[in-house]
Amino acid sequence: MPVHIYNDEGDDIGTIGECSPAEWELPTQIGELEEWLKTNHKVIPKGKYVADIGFKVRKNARGGGAVISAEMIRILDDLGMEVYLSEYGYDFSDVE
Repeated sequence: MPVHIYNDEGDDIGTIGECSPAEWELPTQIGELEEWLKTNHKVIPKGKYVADIGFKVRKNARGGGAVISAEMIRILDDLGMEVYLSEYGYDFSDVE
């Protein structure tokens, strides 16, 4: 599921971008969101935004995973962007 990035201000709700198309693993999505933010943050005015990350729990996960860097936190704060973590169930029957 892509990371959806949208304006969440008043009646002006609308998608401003997305990244990680067809990706469901949180570590990859966090990394790609950080790269998207580094590339695009200078052209987005401060406002009220959401980066909604839809992810599934990794089969056999035993810790580790994504790191939200201090630089990413600064960019999120500068933009006025919150991160929503939307966890979806996982059907392990189709995974080898």
